[in-house]
Formats: sequence, structure tokens, C-alpha cells
Amino acid sequence: MANMPGQQRTEQTKTPTIKNSYVYGDGSTTFFTNMMPTMMGFFVFFFVFLISGMALLKERTSGTLTRLLATPVRRSEIVFGYTIGYGVLALIQSTIIVLFSVYVLNIEVTGSVMLLIAVSVLLAMVALAFGLLMSTFAKSEFQMMQFIPVIVIPQIFFSGIIPLANMATWAQWLSDILPMKYAANAMNDIVFYGSGWSGIMGNVLILGVFLVVLLGLNIFGLKRYRKV
Repeated sequence: MANMPGQQRTEQTKTPTIKNSYVYGDGSTTFFTNMMPTMMGFFVFFFVFLISGMALLKERTSGTLTRLLATPVRRSEIVFGYTIGYGVLALIQSTIIVLFSVYVLNIEVTGSVMLLIAVSVLLAMVALAFGLLMSTFAKSEFQMMQFIPVIVIPQIFFSGIIPLANMATWAQWLSDILPMKYAANAMNDIVFYGSGWSGIMGNVLILGVFLVVLLGLNIFGLKRYRKV
């Protein structure tokens, strides 16, 4: 049976209804919101790297480290002592940055805030060891500041804040040897997808390897200053 003219007009006026559902955030979520987990990690890395590097450099230029190395104290004990001492400050600083981002800037965290703090503290310890290592090569505060464009700035650009798939092959390889990439991956998984320890364990283990290697290089690096 042929359709009546009125029925055809009714079918033509029907329009599909589109419904949006969000896994994370809402309609007001912007690109800058997506950047925030990586930016949290970057600020943790930057401030801890700068403070730890400047602190040990001051110890060395003032002669305190030289006198300490003249004693029977082992180089490993000196490195672990500095790491523990400044590690407490790194813990406090990392916690403040994460809590400020979550509760003041209202960053929505799908997963555990405590897990996010734990990853930030681990990243801070890596930055601490990195800063201590770089301070052994710097002869002044100005020279230490010159390490920032070489060591710190690439951390943000190759951390995934710009899609790595769009970069050249050499840039993707470079990102594989930078700790910020793995910290950013872990923090994004916690914030956006609510991942637990099992979901971020791979990135956490790699950060742990970075920490162990950097501590070993610090112990070896102090050998050049030991007089006896």
C-alpha cells in the first residue's frame, strides 16, 4: 500500500537524537584539563631538580663536601644521606603540589589521590638524584641554571603532552630515556582511567630503575672530589 502524504511528511520531520556521555570530565573539559596531570609531574620534577642541584652545589663550593670526603665516610653513605635529607623536602613539596592541584584547582581524579601522590614522590626522588648528579658537573649556580634547558625542558616536550606519534622517530626514541614520560603515563592513567597499582606498575618499575641508576652515578661521580 502506498504511503499517505501526511505519513511521509511525519517521517521526514523526525530527526535523530544525539546523546553525549563522558568517561572523564564533562562538556566543559578542555585541552588544558587534559594537560594537568603531566603539568603536575613537570612542576614536581622542575622544583626538586633545581633545589637539590643548588643545595649540593653550595655544599661543594663552600668546602663542606670536600671536608666530608676527607673523612672515612663512604661515598655511598654521603649520597644516601643527602638523598634522605632532601627526600623529606621532596615528599612535602610533591604532596603540596598534588593536593593544591586536586583541591584548589579542582582537578578531577578518577583514581586514588594517595596513589597519585606516591607516583609524584617517586618522580621527585628521581629528580632529586638527577639534580645531585648534575651539580657534580657544575662549577657555579649560573652553570647549574644552564642545565635547565638541556635536562628539564625536554622532559615536558617529550612526556606525551604533545602526541609522540606525531613526532620524528628520533624524538620518540629520546622520550624513552626520559623519566617524565613514564611518570606522565602513570599519572594520566590514575587521573583519567582510575588505574590502580597493577595498571601503572610497568611505569613505576621503570622510574625505580632510573632512581637506582642515578644514585649509582652519583656515588661514582663523587670519586672525582675525593682527595684521599
